[in-house]
Amino acid sequence: MNRIYLDNAATTAVAPEVLQTMLPYFTEHYGNPSSVHATGRDARKAIEEGRRQVAAAINAQPQEIYFTAGGSESDNWAIKGAAFANRKKGNHIITTAVEHHAVLHTCAWLEKQGFKVTYLPVDAEGFVTAKQVEDAITDETILITIMTANNEIGTLMPIAEIGEVAKAHKILFHTDAVQAVGAVPLDVKALNVDMLSMSGHKFHGPKGIGALYIRRGVRLDIFMQGGAQERGQRAGTENLAGIVGMGKAIELATTNLPEKAAKIAALRDRLMNGIVERIPDVRINGPKDPSRRLPNNCNVSVRYIEGESMLLRLDLAGIAASSGSACTSGSLDPSHVLLAIGLPHEVAHGSLRMTLGSDTTEADIDAVLDVLPGIVSDLRAMSVLNHETTTVSDETFACPRA
Repeated sequence: MNRIYLDNAATTAVAPEVLQTMLPYFTEHYGNPSSVHATGRDARKAIEEGRRQVAAAINAQPQEIYFTAGGSESDNWAIKGAAFANRKKGNHIITTAVEHHAVLHTCAWLEKQGFKVTYLPVDAEGFVTAKQVEDAITDETILITIMTANNEIGTLMPIAEIGEVAKAHKILFHTDAVQAVGAVPLDVKALNVDMLSMSGHKFHGPKGIGALYIRRGVRLDIFMQGGAQERGQRAGTENLAGIVGMGKAIELATTNLPEKAAKIAALRDRLMNGIVERIPDVRINGPKDPSRRLPNNCNVSVRYIEGESMLLRLDLAGIAASSGSACTSGSLDPSHVLLAIGLPHEVAHGSLRMTLGSDTTEADIDAVLDVLPGIVSDLRAMSVLNHETTTVSDETFACPRA
């Protein structure tokens, strides 16, 4: 069976060029980067080249890039590190209701430590505004943390405008850009961010490696004690091969990025338009303006059935998709993102996220559009849900094409 992979928001395949670049650092250039001998110095050079590549991709300086174990660690370090480093100045943090759980759970933990957190609501398309952020600022506000792009519905937040507000009020601003890096062009200076999180496996790099951009001059609490690695901020022998792979992956991902993004967006629009045309009673979740959502993101609610059932049937047909964040796939609760944009529980449960990748083809999209309507029809015929039990208005489902 020729399988079709449409779960690239969860993880991506390691690019062949990335794998080939990494392999020598397992068997030949395996030195400890902290060692003073030639093998160690070669390893150090490789790490600094990876740091340079990551920095160049977001218009940062190499000394502003700190390697971590992934996006969740980067989020934890940025938020906790900023909170505790600035606790004498205040104890208030601003975020949104639709953040990844790496942010939401970290903020909830900080609340138990005595911090106060404002969770800003979003509109029906998942947006928060710079005015909302500014209105939430108090004399005690020390950190704003808002994602660049939503991992479930693809909403691209107005980060540059929010960054201007943060800068005007002299408040640290962190953005979780895990879904955005390699998908849309990013410039930390233009975005006015102080910290930015990323993860290698979201753009065809290896798992277990990420990075945190920390603007020069920003002071965070040390993430991990025990050694002088990462300029004394994160102890532990560096993930040499992972850093090499992440550097190569981000360089490949951001080369000719606007052209790549346009190609994937065209396929996404073909998928979303086809779903709306072929399946009645569906709702595209996220921004109606395709330029304001991630180019690879399609999130749809299908009335009267459950998303898990669709996923299982698609999987049997050789199509990999998801019902939301991979980090909450074991939960029976509906997506907190879909609830935040106003969907009732039963509608949120009937949602499907398909995220395209660089190797997605028109034939893949057409195959999905050939299979999905039949799956929906079969499941609806067996469903106990009906018009009386679904409370969302019909107007919600009369959405325009993307």
